[in-house]
Amino acid sequence: MLILIAGPYRSGTNDDPELMQQNLQKLEAMALPLFRLGHIPMIGEWVALPLLHLAGSTKPGDAPYQEILYPVAHRLLLKCDAVLRIAGASKGADEDIRIATERGLKIYYHVEDVPHAEQ
Repeated sequence: MLILIAGPYRSGTNDDPELMQQNLQKLEAMALPLFRLGHIPMIGEWVALPLLHLAGSTKPGDAPYQEILYPVAHRLLLKCDAVLRIAGASKGADEDIRIATERGLKIYYHVEDVPHAEQ
């Protein structure tokens, strides 16, 4: 499965770049376990952050940020089979879950609940 890892990125950081990086590291910490289960992990920021740079974003919440960050996740959800929602308050991740639920995607809240991929 292609699994979107959703959780806090900007939420609760007051736009502090160090705290945002810590949140990204928490998301990324789930990628290797998913890969080892035979899946392809995906994090929206892996796609969005280079695009934000190219678009000239200078701070969280500016026009390029609004144009790119959340729409990237929503487009990825069109391709994903499931979502792993990690802990922490996040309006963006909650919206990802809402969209994924509407699309009938599998939702996991613990990596331990994700099954091994069928070989």
